[in-house]
Amino acid sequence: MKLLESYLAGRWQRGSGEPTPLVNPTTDETLAGASSEGLDLAEALRHGRDVGGPALRALSFAERAAALKAMSQVIHAERETLIEMGVSNAGNTRGDAKFDIDGATATLAAYAHFAKRLPETPFLPDGAGIKLGQSPRFHGQHVRVPRRGVALHINAFNFPAWGMMEKAACALLAGMPVLEKPGTPTALMAEHIAKVVVASGVLPEGAFQFLAGGAGDLLDHVEAQDVIAFTGSSGTAQRLRAHRAVVERGARINVEADSLNAVVLGADVDTDAEVFGMFVREVVREMTQKTGQKCTATRRIMVPEPLVDEVLEALTEGLGAIAVGDPSDSAYRMGPLTNRAQLESVQGGIARLAEHADVVCGGSKSLFDKGAFIAPTLLRAHDANTEVFHADEVFGPVASVLPYDGSAAEAARLVARGGGSLVTSVFSDDRKLPLDLALELAPWSGRVYLGSSKVAETATGAGLVLPAMTHGGPGRAGGGEELGGLRGLELYSQRTAIQGFKALVEGTFGEAEAG
Repeated sequence: MKLLESYLAGRWQRGSGEPTPLVNPTTDETLAGASSEGLDLAEALRHGRDVGGPALRALSFAERAAALKAMSQVIHAERETLIEMGVSNAGNTRGDAKFDIDGATATLAAYAHFAKRLPETPFLPDGAGIKLGQSPRFHGQHVRVPRRGVALHINAFNFPAWGMMEKAACALLAGMPVLEKPGTPTALMAEHIAKVVVASGVLPEGAFQFLAGGAGDLLDHVEAQDVIAFTGSSGTAQRLRAHRAVVERGARINVEADSLNAVVLGADVDTDAEVFGMFVREVVREMTQKTGQKCTATRRIMVPEPLVDEVLEALTEGLGAIAVGDPSDSAYRMGPLTNRAQLESVQGGIARLAEHADVVCGGSKSLFDKGAFIAPTLLRAHDANTEVFHADEVFGPVASVLPYDGSAAEAARLVARGGGSLVTSVFSDDRKLPLDLALELAPWSGRVYLGSSKVAETATGAGLVLPAMTHGGPGRAGGGEELGGLRGLELYSQRTAIQGFKALVEGTFGEAEAG
């Protein structure tokens, strides 16, 4: 059995002890194992701080951007190998694997491009200078500088490529070394990416480290200048936030957690309208892409009561056209869940929802004797106000239709019951409803996606995370924020106010005039 390796303190090494198995969720075959037991994680963090940090900060923004572009290229060169790993270890169809890998390389390339707007200085001016007294001689300027620690990235299992590289792109461009810990069940792809990045030599030693297996005592060695960026369950996020590294030492933490993303269909929509077809296509895709194992996947569908039957019919037809089976076979458009544990979790979630809903299609039954296969499952809530629909995220191809009275106020109230989400979608051709809803939904949503016939042919879809836009959400979704163009560098930077003689402060730290 292949044992995954970690790249720590300048060398590849394997943990001891019983490894956690990585399986093929189509066949239940064990593909590899991973363990971090016995690895010196304190040494790894010191190596990042003492070796990787200074070397990375010695590079200009343009040089760091060139490294990101080179990383994108070396990963893209391994695309076919990585696709096969996504199929075998994550149960991805080829299309889903490409979605993950291409998202990773595109984000790296995007941040290389964003850097063209950055100065040659080792810091970033943050806004215009400020006159601090009656005399213009006393002057202030905010600046951003790289934090002097390590960016510890604890990533989820569903996007082993994209999830890792979207965090790394921001941290590395900001000038902070990274230690990447992927979700163990699908770490085969992540390890291969780490191997090619390290072998390429595009980053200085210590700027990129990789941990396969459990986190062990890693957080015990996190210090005040370090950053923790976590994607995963709200339960794990609570434990991270309560750790002494955060509570006592003040390490910065960013969280992306559970998200009961909602779709609102406007009462103005006619079932013959183009926007209705757009709504159906996007709901079907967001329920089934990556087998519903996406943080941006649709979980709640708010439908005006007079349209419920027609919506259920259209969605059932669309979901019924999704052939489920071996993802290595192009005849199938949806593969298995990540592993048997994930299957059991989804089955339990469907059972809880079904206590308060009718199962319209799919259900909790396993489709085959082997593997972690389940059918796309759509439910119709008996009462849209029932708590389970707004509290229990079933992380698979599962969504519930929640009838509402068609008013913007009722739709907004139901969305808010979810306690905060990454993205909320509104489908309507009405000129007023989407704008009214956008303002009401914004406090509860990291992103509001307005679908209409005007953008039906050009919109990217609510499930696509764009590097130029922020990714994160309030409340239940973790309260964090990633990406957003150059905003993504802020997590890894310290904002400091420089105060003093204007000629000195402005001349050294102010924004350079456009040439």
